[in-house]
Amino acid sequence: MAIFEVIAREGLRLVKVILQNETVKTESGALYYMRGNITMQSKAPSAGGLLKSLATGENIFRPTYTGTGELYLEPSLSGFHIMELNGTEWILDSGAYWASDGSVEVGVERNKLVAGLVGGEGLFQTKVKGRGKVVMVAQGSVEEVHLQNDRLVVDGNFAIARTSTLNYRVEKATKSIFGSMTSGEFLVNTFEGTGTVLLAPVPYWGVMLLRQITAAIPNNSGSK
Repeated sequence: MAIFEVIAREGLRLVKVILQNETVKTESGALYYMRGNITMQSKAPSAGGLLKSLATGENIFRPTYTGTGELYLEPSLSGFHIMELNGTEWILDSGAYWASDGSVEVGVERNKLVAGLVGGEGLFQTKVKGRGKVVMVAQGSVEEVHLQNDRLVVDGNFAIARTSTLNYRVEKATKSIFGSMTSGEFLVNTFEGTGTVLLAPVPYWGVMLLRQITAAIPNNSGSK
């Protein structure tokens, strides 16, 4: 298996991958630079894969890197979480997938229509399964929440991954529409059953600062 490492420099974080005659897969556009005898391939998808990509919004191309050397992925204000798969299957938040061992199968999970449209997760999410490491983008430090026939309610989109054993849905914060609207928490994401949810509830300071700057910029797109 390849060795994945998160490096922090000057408030940014990037992923370093050490290959010893191994293969890894990354999100399209993730490459920063590489050294050594490494070959990159980006195969054209089949007709069925192309149609699925267009329908799901997933990237059509996810390049693979094979050989011996060092691979560095694009730095970010956000962080990265490295997870070990041991035959388990996980559903990742939209945009959370960053890289994985070549042995990990990367596919698509379709959410229920209402959950996808109003829950912030999208109609389709990335599904990973098999054995090996998976690297995910996370806005802050990651916490594991283990559920045993339990229920977790999250207001926001800081749940970056969940095991496929959990039931995910979007529901009103309270039983009545009026109560949900007046509570300030109209719709929430609910995870129920037995499994694990990965949360990144506290963003890194750089992410928070960027959000505040972006929110402060006036939107003059409609004015002349």
